[in-house]
Amino acid sequence: MNKAILFATLLCASITQSLWAQQTVNLITTDLDHFWQAYDKINATKDTTAQYMYLNQLFLEKATPGQKAMIRARNYTPKEYLDMITQKQTYFNSIRSNTLKAKDYAKAIAVKIDKFKQLYPALEPAEIYFTVGAFRSGGTTTGKMVLIGSEIAMTGEHLNNLVFTNLHEYVHTQQKTNMGDNLLAQCVMEGVAEFISEKVMASPSTTPALAYGKTHTESIKKAFSLHMFNSGNGFWLYSNVENQFGVRDLGYYVGYAIAELYYTQATDKAGAIAKMIQLDYNNMEALSTYVDQSGYFDQKVRQLKDEYEKNRPVVLSAIPERLADSGDTLNYKFKVVFSKPMNKRYRNFDFGPLGKENAMFIKNFIGFSADGITAEFEVQLKPNKQYQLVLGESFRDLNGVGIKPYLIDFITGEK
Repeated sequence: MNKAILFATLLCASITQSLWAQQTVNLITTDLDHFWQAYDKINATKDTTAQYMYLNQLFLEKATPGQKAMIRARNYTPKEYLDMITQKQTYFNSIRSNTLKAKDYAKAIAVKIDKFKQLYPALEPAEIYFTVGAFRSGGTTTGKMVLIGSEIAMTGEHLNNLVFTNLHEYVHTQQKTNMGDNLLAQCVMEGVAEFISEKVMASPSTTPALAYGKTHTESIKKAFSLHMFNSGNGFWLYSNVENQFGVRDLGYYVGYAIAELYYTQATDKAGAIAKMIQLDYNNMEALSTYVDQSGYFDQKVRQLKDEYEKNRPVVLSAIPERLADSGDTLNYKFKVVFSKPMNKRYRNFDFGPLGKENAMFIKNFIGFSADGITAEFEVQLKPNKQYQLVLGESFRDLNGVGIKPYLIDFITGEK
């Protein structure tokens, strides 16, 4: 090929890629500017009325859609922001210079998203917002928005992983959901994002769970198979709850290991990446097929599900006992009997099909028996009315397996 033509072709490709990046990678840092304007004004006065005014006028009222989404996602309140700003000045002064470099990091993120586009041509546009929260999220997504919690993500210890973290969250914007119906679905979703981010970055993830998981594969697999169909995440994701491994977020490793095996076996690597991203994680048939094809578990997912249901704890009975009435109120005590000893640290109750109007509210949770087989609680109810209460999956046995939700449907007697 003529050198001039080759140069022109390469230049055209470079321009096309650059134009794609400008159209697809929209990185918004204005919330950081607004935050520091409010921060300086707030710390220059002791008048709390003036402080709230500055917070609202200079930061909250000027919030971008991403900042507003972060506030909604974590239920941040103006008081939390004000307390944080006035009580953590040393901390914020230490990270200020990092946040002022946000535009530089934005460029580095854009370069990697260009690489992501090469690996996954169906990549859809998304926006990345450098937001400021109140220490409950270093990063999350909603719809086609990546929301960076700059007060966490831009500290010294996290700064080296900032590009990787944002790429991980960007993968989530391409997936069908960010909320799995069970633990397996959630871990697969997170594992796909971690694995693809590693491919794009061309460098290994520094998530501690991955390093630990690779040297403790069988013990993790055995423990995970007991919990994988729980509706809650337990200690596997987003939690510092103590566990037998002494490592948090091991669900990332499980999902990553499944993705790695699936990708390694695939002859069409580009197709494998597309399949993982586009997978409907809450379609149990599609999820099972993907996991089975990876070969991660020694059994098929359906077999594991059958064993899970067979060994799952259940409520055997929930017997009411009427106590002495108090005025127009009927007092009852319920004794719940389980099929297995339960972990006494966990429980949850929910509304029944009739909703809040017919809900039975707990007056006093008396507690579990010494052997964990029974639990008792007291309620105050009106006469001649139907009440409902669901005992939820946070009731779990000593292996961490949640009960099958159990509906108490009860009609009170006469006064």
